[in-house]
Amino acid sequence: MTFIERFRELKTRFSYERTVKIDDASLEIRPFRFRQEFINPEIRRLQHAISPPEFCPVPDDDVEENNAFTYPVFVHKGVVRTGKAIILLHGLNERRWEKYLPWAEDLALKTGRAVVLFPIAFHMNRTPDSWHNPRMLLPYVNRRKETLDSPHNTTFANVALSSRLSEHPVRFYSSGKESLFNLWQLIGEIKNGRHPLFKENASINLFAYSIGAFLAQVLLLSNPEQLTSDSRLFLFCGGTLFSRMNGDSRDIMDRESFLTLKNYLLNDFLDRERCVLGRDDDFLEKAFKAMLSADQYRPYRETFFRKNQHCIAAITLKNDTVIPTTGVEEAFGKKGADKIVEEQDFPYEYSHQVPFPVHNRVAPETVQQCFSAVFDRAAAFLA
Repeated sequence: MTFIERFRELKTRFSYERTVKIDDASLEIRPFRFRQEFINPEIRRLQHAISPPEFCPVPDDDVEENNAFTYPVFVHKGVVRTGKAIILLHGLNERRWEKYLPWAEDLALKTGRAVVLFPIAFHMNRTPDSWHNPRMLLPYVNRRKETLDSPHNTTFANVALSSRLSEHPVRFYSSGKESLFNLWQLIGEIKNGRHPLFKENASINLFAYSIGAFLAQVLLLSNPEQLTSDSRLFLFCGGTLFSRMNGDSRDIMDRESFLTLKNYLLNDFLDRERCVLGRDDDFLEKAFKAMLSADQYRPYRETFFRKNQHCIAAITLKNDTVIPTTGVEEAFGKKGADKIVEEQDFPYEYSHQVPFPVHNRVAPETVQQCFSAVFDRAAAFLA
């Protein structure tokens, strides 16, 4: 079965509510519940103080879908508890796991590990339906287009994220830090034997794509409670410094919000006189800032990646305009990048958001070959 056929098959079967047995494979998809048990009080206060958007008049800290949610895990049939996991992290402004289902299945089959599809804060199923319902969002799309001087790339797909970040760009940091605390909790539960699927001290590796790669890099840099000291990280279409990203896209965020966010993170957020959040003693914030631009904590960032280059690998795509290879190389530093980063190119029209198209305009065999070129390497590295 080709990648495209597999995508369509898994898409029709996927469920958050029940275990899905994949008849023609040795795998099943099991749902698990997650409720946030701890998060930095400073972040909670910040989230509560931020004014909510019109389409969701609830403070960020009170969005129940974000505080408790279901996440799927690909695991071999009959497994009661396993000692090996891969946590898969997705891209920015994504609402469905469909694209990642064949990715997770392939990794699970080739590595023998359970693959955890874990959602970033306020993404996937961690938002109210109103955030991605075209009919409900139509007035806000029109209003945003009317109020912006030069609306560009404002769409149904990105209006929720665009509005939230334009009004309060600090949300990028608060949501990112919340996601770090969530991963800290999840990995801690697995390592301590409190997760129902995993054995105590299970081996945990990470596969991260796009903004999920940024999050994973911050996680490894900060390494809370030394939980990721023995983890491997594979990056795909990700790994760049924020300063080199380009989020101006119809399915990520519109130009106005991206420019507002970029200006905030690279100026006000880094200026201790203008940012109430600036704390050099916050190890999570230090790691976050180290991934914003080349000069922020450069020795700290590059030394870490150089020392850990044996447990990090990255594949970038030549025509990726969202996460350029040069930005990834700059993040790791020259000595680290030479060992970590590999640029690939595909013989068809692709994009950052759609590296493996599922339409019929590209021969399925070609898409399959390119998919295998990436995921065979990823599986061998993460096994």
